[in-house]
Amino acid sequence: MLNVKNINQYYGGSHILRDVSLQAHQGKVTVLLGRNGVGKTTLLKSLMGLVPIKTGTIEFDGKPLQAATPYERARAGIGFVPQGREIFARLTVEENLRMGLAYKPGSTPIPAELYELFPVLKQMLHRRGGDLSGGQQQQLAIARALAAGPKLLILDEPTEGIQPSIIKDIGRVIRMLADRGTMAILLCEQFYDFAQELADDYLVMERGEFIARGPGSEMEDKGIRQLVAI
Repeated sequence: MLNVKNINQYYGGSHILRDVSLQAHQGKVTVLLGRNGVGKTTLLKSLMGLVPIKTGTIEFDGKPLQAATPYERARAGIGFVPQGREIFARLTVEENLRMGLAYKPGSTPIPAELYELFPVLKQMLHRRGGDLSGGQQQQLAIARALAAGPKLLILDEPTEGIQPSIIKDIGRVIRMLADRGTMAILLCEQFYDFAQELADDYLVMERGEFIARGPGSEMEDKGIRQLVAI
């Protein structure tokens, strides 16, 4: 679904991403691990077109995307849940979800399944996003990204600052979405146990390049926990 080859990215004179290549497959969760400041968020923003790449290719669903704008990538079928959630605090839950349908016709209904995945959102439909707890806001951010039915879901640190019960709910939803076989999921995560539980494949980043990769079933045997320990 996603095929990235040898991308390089710079901030000023700093070489942030160094010949990064990866694949994210339909029906699988690919987990991106690494300590703070190694380039993980920059990589995800590069995939969404929020920061430019210098060289390399990004192919999605068989088509080149490296020259596409962020909104063109969203229309192509990429959903993005940014670090920090970035919901619209002054808009209601319903209005936030409708933002996920911004490029669809105005009559497009909010998919009822979103309320099945995250029942709390239906209960708080008319409450402002800024009045929700951190965990509820994270569920809203994920639901907003899912509203248009993406083929690839990119999540940046979805467990950050979230209570354990909601982390468990989010993990259940991610696994269920992947197991349907219609979506690829790229999950950037600091919480090792959460990442290991979900990973079909893993990637470990250090100083802007991958230093380890493989199937999720081998993470423990390969000592990946020690590689990413702070």
